[in-house]
Amino acid sequence: MKQLSEKSLRKEIISTALAMSRSGLSPGRSGNVSCRFETGMLITPTGKRYEDTEPDDIVFVAADGSVSEGQLKPSSEWQFHLAAYGARPDRNALVHAHSMHATVLACAHKPIPPFHYMVGAVGGKDIPCVPYATFGTEELARNVAAGLRERDACLMANHGQIACGVSLSHALEIAHEVEVLAEQYYKVLTLGAVNLLDDAEMLKIAQLFKAYGRNAEPNQKKR
Repeated sequence: MKQLSEKSLRKEIISTALAMSRSGLSPGRSGNVSCRFETGMLITPTGKRYEDTEPDDIVFVAADGSVSEGQLKPSSEWQFHLAAYGARPDRNALVHAHSMHATVLACAHKPIPPFHYMVGAVGGKDIPCVPYATFGTEELARNVAAGLRERDACLMANHGQIACGVSLSHALEIAHEVEVLAEQYYKVLTLGAVNLLDDAEMLKIAQLFKAYGRNAEPNQKKR
């Protein structure tokens, strides 16, 4: 991630959360957004409307999970954000959304298999669905960390989706991509049997995606 000032990062977190909400990716106050900062992270506060959130409301959570006095309470999901950064030192931002079709699949405990080559854009041959755990718990944090260790997104059973990226805009783009793929897969399932790409093809696609983004910023990638 391009090194930005703390104030700029706080503003970008808010604009990312607003874009997530206004696009319908995560309705109302659902979802949360964070990015790395210094040895910890900056994250949206719990229970506050994004429209009412000011830069000073964004919460700094230290690497050990501590929050200094005088700050608002961080998102109830701060533990899985922190765990995800530990699992993915190459990623700097996370977006968690309750997007419609991704959440439908998550509630059915269905991962997204390689039915379309764009699944490879998320870093592997599928988009896994990690086991259910109560929100805000260490158990859920462990599950999310495992799901994101080799992927840029995963579904969380009976909950929603989380996406990570090299920047806030990249993480948001991945979250939108997951929702598009979830809707497509949901509709393919209504037709009956799903024709999947094999492991060899998905490995080839993964190699192609590694080179694909070198000439553009993440949010300029064509579908």
